[in-house]
Amino acid sequence: MRKSSVEAILVGKVSSRADGEAPFNLIETEDLLAVEEPLEIRILYGEGKLRQQKSISVTMCTPGNDFELARGFLFTEGIIRGNNDILHTSTLSNNITPENKDNIVLVELKQGIVFDPKKIERHFYTSSSCGVCGKTSIGAVKNVFDHPPGKDSIRISSSVIVELPALLKKNQEIFFHTGGLHASALFDLNGNLLMTREDVGRHNALDKLIGAALAADDLPLDHHIVLLSGRASFELLQKAAMAGIRVICAVGAPSSLAVEMAKEFGITLIGFLRDNRFNIYSGEQRIIL
Repeated sequence: MRKSSVEAILVGKVSSRADGEAPFNLIETEDLLAVEEPLEIRILYGEGKLRQQKSISVTMCTPGNDFELARGFLFTEGIIRGNNDILHTSTLSNNITPENKDNIVLVELKQGIVFDPKKIERHFYTSSSCGVCGKTSIGAVKNVFDHPPGKDSIRISSSVIVELPALLKKNQEIFFHTGGLHASALFDLNGNLLMTREDVGRHNALDKLIGAALAADDLPLDHHIVLLSGRASFELLQKAAMAGIRVICAVGAPSSLAVEMAKEFGITLIGFLRDNRFNIYSGEQRIIL
């Protein structure tokens, strides 16, 4: 098994002295840090004797919920369309770096599932941080999007929305000890916390959340709220849209392309959700003021 999500390390802490004799005091103590390790995601696909392995992604992540991360990633990138596409999930030891054993997840796809290498190209394109064309990026997502926007009866009280960050904070166990993780949380429309996942990567946290819902056959999440502990980027909107999520709240700011995508897919996007207030960037008809 991979190591713990938290690791103790010896550090020197500097603080001001209470006696006023010297401006600073140095003490040696232990500090807890969030663990960051590489995780490689591979798939086994093909027919009969022609089945082959292919590496899909290597991501730096926090150990824990690795199978959920792999399933969620494959789903949000359009490589699989549902949990029924998966035959088996397992871990492999990496002989090249034995100190990182079990850092390879192999997802075996059922025979008959067609793997399109272009799905990998789309991932690397949309996750780049350079200036990409908004319409081209959103069009790439449309190629694999399976939940077309439509009218719905979702209505959420603003009093419910403003309570979400506090509920998430109470359930961020690793963040409480380290202060160094992102989180994604799933709520019902009444503001009841259903699930939370943490990771050093904000996209990994959301993939873990969606992967858990996928394994439980709970997709699409079209009558739920997702809360992001940081900013709302285009990539996170893409992943949420793939899971059919209609309401996305972020403690931080959204990007311009995230707002454009939210409007394109009929998603309610809320940003700067903190201190009992928030901004609505898209889908304001679902929020009761």
